[in-house]
Amino acid sequence: LHYPLRRQRQMCIRDRFLIIQFILFSCYFVDIHIIAYSLPNWINYILLAFVAIGFVIIFLGILNLNDDLSGVSSKKGNSMVFNGIYKYVRHPIYAGILLSMLSYAFFTASVFKLLLTIIMGVVFYYKSNNEENWMLEKYEQYRRYKQKTGRFIPKPKNKG
Repeated sequence: LHYPLRRQRQMCIRDRFLIIQFILFSCYFVDIHIIAYSLPNWINYILLAFVAIGFVIIFLGILNLNDDLSGVSSKKGNSMVFNGIYKYVRHPIYAGILLSMLSYAFFTASVFKLLLTIIMGVVFYYKSNNEENWMLEKYEQYRRYKQKTGRFIPKPKNKG
């Protein structure tokens, strides 16, 4: 495809993902109990801590965004600098959202919220693929960054 047409197609796909995200987030606030269960209080406290950690990850991801809405800054010579949390994961905002949603789904004992979280994870996976294709076109070194950095979870460092 011609570059402007390809970019236009990517924008159309992005818009569809945003609509799906909006619908899923809206449904997340609906309280439907499919199966009732309860967890001990100490587990609930841990789950609330994970919700808070998810919000911190989201905040750090937003804090480190650049003008092109990525955690990558390009310097002269097309070299890339990965800032803050983007040194560890490529999509920290999505990771933080998923961690918070998953933890809250278990905290509220909602199988419905758990299912929505799984669906949102699939949406984020495909949406991030689309975004990464754009980054691969824009930055030569993104491929190396992608190989050494996890999508939503940090990759273990190789000792050797």
